[in-house]
Amino acid sequence: MNAAVIAIVVIALYLIGYRYYSKFISEKVYGVRDGEPTPAHQLRDGVDYVPAGRHILFGHHFASIAGAAPIIGPAIAVFWGWVPAIIWVVFGTIFIGAVHDFGALVISARNRGRSVGDLAGIFISPRGRTLFLLMVCFLVFFVIAVFAYAIAVLFVNFPASVLPVNFQILVALVIGFLFYRKKVPILWPSIIALALLYFMIWAGTKFPLTIPEVMGSQVVTWVIILMVYSFVASVLPVWVLLQPRDYINGIHLFVGLAILITGIMVAHPEMQAPAFNFAADGLPVLPFLFITVACGAVSGFHGLVASGTTSKQLDRMSHSRFVGYGGMLGEGTLAMIATLAVAAGIERSEWLKHYHSWESASSGGIANFVMGTSSFLTSIHIPEVLGTTLISVIVISFAATSLDTGARIQRIVIGELGEAYGVKALKNRYIGAFFAIVPPLALALFAQVPGKGPGSGGFLLWPLFGATNQLIAGITLLLITLYLRRSKKPFIYTLVPMVFLVAMTTASIFFNLKYFLHNTLLFSLSAIMLVLAVWLILEAVAVSRKTSGDS
Repeated sequence: MNAAVIAIVVIALYLIGYRYYSKFISEKVYGVRDGEPTPAHQLRDGVDYVPAGRHILFGHHFASIAGAAPIIGPAIAVFWGWVPAIIWVVFGTIFIGAVHDFGALVISARNRGRSVGDLAGIFISPRGRTLFLLMVCFLVFFVIAVFAYAIAVLFVNFPASVLPVNFQILVALVIGFLFYRKKVPILWPSIIALALLYFMIWAGTKFPLTIPEVMGSQVVTWVIILMVYSFVASVLPVWVLLQPRDYINGIHLFVGLAILITGIMVAHPEMQAPAFNFAADGLPVLPFLFITVACGAVSGFHGLVASGTTSKQLDRMSHSRFVGYGGMLGEGTLAMIATLAVAAGIERSEWLKHYHSWESASSGGIANFVMGTSSFLTSIHIPEVLGTTLISVIVISFAATSLDTGARIQRIVIGELGEAYGVKALKNRYIGAFFAIVPPLALALFAQVPGKGPGSGGFLLWPLFGATNQLIAGITLLLITLYLRRSKKPFIYTLVPMVFLVAMTTASIFFNLKYFLHNTLLFSLSAIMLVLAVWLILEAVAVSRKTSGDS
């Protein structure tokens, strides 16, 4: 099978999904209309609640949700064959992931920009709110720790990426000042910024940068720098750094996707991976396909971004379809490219070497992606060193935007917990940011995973990411379903995906309990997450029955 044909078919399905299904969901299910007020205007404070144009907000949302996970997940899931991975990426994105992201954005915007965890207090119960907020805190906690380490390792392994990635911060500050303070139209500054960024990618290959070691490791130095940066970024007004940086990143990332798609079309390689590999030695395809791909099809973290930061910047309610549903289609496109990169961009002999076992496949996601995409770029005559730097900058940019958005989300969630329990100090954004950053920093620095080196402590919990992330997505779909039911809207379009996702995730947690029997920490945390989820679902069922009885 030719990879270029697959890419064309997938992109066509995404366009059809946006044109027809998202319109149906918007009009008939969520009932979006332009006259509705949005929190960005109702609660405008110049810090978190700041209206943004739909293209700027799309850039923020897409860059924030498109972390490293939609690359790593599909790059690992090809272990079971490229057909299951592509099917889940395409149809999961259109019918589950995009509907989930869109819905989380809409219900948050209609409830003063509150996070999905906080919304559980409205649609389930105050106790449900606490349970869900605890689950959210747990997820974001190790996302921050792991993403900081992953970016640090990429900086060390690809020193040519240091200059262009950090140059983006300076550019964002300038653009934010010009656009919001000097009212300069954003088009030309964006074009100039993009041109300068690509010049810096070239310059980075000529002037790779390294930094001094802390605790005997450059990785540790970078982890500390990234955590400090995330603290600062999470408390700054969104217009200063978050909005302009993510807007520029969004453009850069879409240009990068376009370059990679062009490379696929020119190279038109044949698929080297098997279509199906169910006899592979390792985890079974069901249910683990659905938590391995995760962010490339549906992700609980996306709902946290949609309700944590994006809803607070929504200028018009009608923009929610473009930003929420459209942003997930962008993520699905990235997941499709990641799948093709490792299924068609790697020679058959190399593929068999990297995917002969689950252990081998699960440890080489990023490396296999870089290897596969490099072959696409050479087909359009981009030199290998420049191409590798471009790919590393794309991956780091994806991860970095998720990192500091995650820190801001955690700060907001901690504030919501403080509000729920009357601890007013946690509502202070500096105190909230402190508690958002210090625990994952401590985990990263003072724990270590054997074989990964200093700064890798977050990976002690990373095996729980897929199940926890998808469980939160399932609970978010449950909240959306309860909201639609209460609003007397058709809710079958979120109910079916919710039941499917919760079933697959719960099954995977039960499997994990068996695999974690000899790891007390992971076994205990998996059991706790399962109990919290079951408890939360039972609370929701009780509320739903009571509501039915009252009506």
